[in-house]
Amino acid sequence: MRVLSGIQPTGRFHWGNYFGAINQYIDLQHEDAAFYFIANLHALTTVRDPEVLQQYTRDAAIDLLALGLDPEHAVLFVQSDIPEVSELTWLLLTGTPMGLLERCHAYKDKKARGLSADAGLFNYPVLMAADILAYDSDTVPVGADQLQHIEVCRDLAASFNHQYGDVFQMPKAKILDASAKVPGVDGEKMSKSYNNTLELFEDPKAQRKKIMRITTDSRPMEDSKEPESDHLYQLFSLVSTDAAREEMAALYRQGGFGYGEVKKALAEAAENYFAPARAAREEWAAAPDRVDQVLGDGAAVARKSAKEVLQRASEACGTARSGGK
Repeated sequence: MRVLSGIQPTGRFHWGNYFGAINQYIDLQHEDAAFYFIANLHALTTVRDPEVLQQYTRDAAIDLLALGLDPEHAVLFVQSDIPEVSELTWLLLTGTPMGLLERCHAYKDKKARGLSADAGLFNYPVLMAADILAYDSDTVPVGADQLQHIEVCRDLAASFNHQYGDVFQMPKAKILDASAKVPGVDGEKMSKSYNNTLELFEDPKAQRKKIMRITTDSRPMEDSKEPESDHLYQLFSLVSTDAAREEMAALYRQGGFGYGEVKKALAEAAENYFAPARAAREEWAAAPDRVDQVLGDGAAVARKSAKEVLQRASEACGTARSGGK
């Protein structure tokens, strides 16, 4: 069974990216054949500075390797290194109903907010479908809010197969575990859009300062508090041991403490939790040729699959060159 997952390089990864998705993606590499790509073509809908996009793409590769993605078990590559995906996107686009794309959340929500939406955003789901179908993907791990994209992909694949024969593998979604709550420093959902993130690899001293400024409620120190409903405790739970969580929960329930104590404990726990990844990142960052080798090898494997799928699709719809060369 082949697992496929992509992540956009639209900025440095934060705790929400990691606990909400990346760590679950990486866990799957030990169970199945896994393809992971850095979706720099998708990122073009929001990142228009070429140097910034290149740096974000590079950082994403190094971060994923540092966080445990193992090139011996998984294929890692950059989306734009597989030109067959763009051609496959066009083949899918020619049979995509406008109404289907108009109902997609990203485009629909942006229009509802009165914001301008370009053709890239409008056609985004078709490129995503091509990403999935190009590698004969069986399973695509996604958050519940991304399920629509898999449904669109299946609709497009089914329509193409109905028109031209059995060409595409029909992928299935694997809904990621959403039990890990990842609030931002303001208590809202952690998101770059809200400017409330804690980056995975920012300087520990800078992160400690950010943690010490986390917004908390104004209840008296002596009051008992329910830990599970407090965003400071939720963050602490992500990076601490079971014993430390239980001890902190008991402190919340008995009262008589200040949030400053929790913030200091959170900063220390976070530094310890991410220390191995931070050390690994320094090693990968110091070996650019090694990173290039991983991405090059990954692209070669991915492109072999994409060529085979594109050839099937091109032959089926009549656009294949003579002899398939």
